[in-house]
Amino acid sequence: MSFAEASRFWLKLGFISFGGPAGQIAIMHRELVERRGWIDERRFLHALNYCMLLPGPEAQQLAIYIGWLFHGLPGGLVAGAFFVIPSIFVLLVLSYVYAAFGSLPLVLALFDGIKPVVVAIVVEAVFRIGRRALARASHVAIAALAFVAIYLLHVPFPWIVLGAGLAGWAGMRYRADLFGGPSHDKEIQALDRAAPARPSRLATLRTLAAGLALWAFPLAILTFARGWQSLHAREYRFFTQAALVTFGGAYSVLAYVLQAAVESHGWITHAQALDGLALAETTPGPLIMVLQFVGFMASWNHPEGMARAAGAVLGALITTWATFLPAFVFIFLGAPWIESLRGNRSLAGALSGVTAAVVGVILNLALVLGAAVIWPRGLSDGPEWLALAITLAAFVALYRFKTGIPWVVLGGALAGLARARVFP
Repeated sequence: MSFAEASRFWLKLGFISFGGPAGQIAIMHRELVERRGWIDERRFLHALNYCMLLPGPEAQQLAIYIGWLFHGLPGGLVAGAFFVIPSIFVLLVLSYVYAAFGSLPLVLALFDGIKPVVVAIVVEAVFRIGRRALARASHVAIAALAFVAIYLLHVPFPWIVLGAGLAGWAGMRYRADLFGGPSHDKEIQALDRAAPARPSRLATLRTLAAGLALWAFPLAILTFARGWQSLHAREYRFFTQAALVTFGGAYSVLAYVLQAAVESHGWITHAQALDGLALAETTPGPLIMVLQFVGFMASWNHPEGMARAAGAVLGALITTWATFLPAFVFIFLGAPWIESLRGNRSLAGALSGVTAAVVGVILNLALVLGAAVIWPRGLSDGPEWLALAITLAAFVALYRFKTGIPWVVLGGALAGLARARVFP
């Protein structure tokens, strides 16, 4: 295909990529492998397996990788950029409407119906990811320990990731039968031989230097204009750190953001984080775009001398840049060396440990959000029965009937409007 033809596809994908990472990967597989035949099944799955090893949005990283395969560096840049640009502008508009008019009765009613749906979405993610990740008793133990660490002991999420990765690495290195390893080694070796030539170390260093420069330049401008301890500079550093530890996708990073941005920094509230996830679920693009909403609301809540709207837009844009820049760097650095990474059994063991821990972290997120929505006044006062009913109905629709997330969210919004009309 030509570069222009591929670019048109990536732009289209940016507008239709609903359904979270699983739905987005399914769309790419249907369009690129089955319908257009631009890439074969083995190469697609090989690229996907590599992207699953990385922190960050795996669906966007898969788009960057395939774009790079098609047309090199320009192809990867266009694929990754078009994957998120539509959602950046859509979510900016929705964030402003939420911040400026969120106290209106109509908007409140909508979110009262959507919030229980978000709880159901997170609970369904626990089941879905757990089915794949908890294949062995050791995985269940790591998930349980991760849950205890973050829910009861309030251990920071990066330390949980590090500990789980080391446990998985050690299990693979010293007792391979405990954690399992990559299967179909002969197929992996065949793919290794068919892969593109590896780049020189100099080219790798140039890519790394370019990535570091693109990260450092905005931070230098923010520090000069606003100060090192300004909210915008702290947001930039915080969301860079979040981007480097987001194994497990948006649900796990939201647990980390809730722990830090809500409880430690006090930038936003639990309710605002929940509303942001609801907005991100209903817009195209990676679900991790919820972080743009968090950056927007943090700056809206704490303008620090700037006009609220201007400061909030700046906070949203720097959050988006810090979140997605590492995804490009990881692909351009690692894709040419993918074969050596895919053959590493110790790395596969570390990933299995991290993936198991993510299940425990997402379970913590489900409990925190569920308590805020279903028991807003505490367990002693009883649940909000309508919120509980919407949550259960949404979970059944998602888990049992595989209903698309946008339809379930729409149903929750209609239920919220109906409740407000009946009980004003």
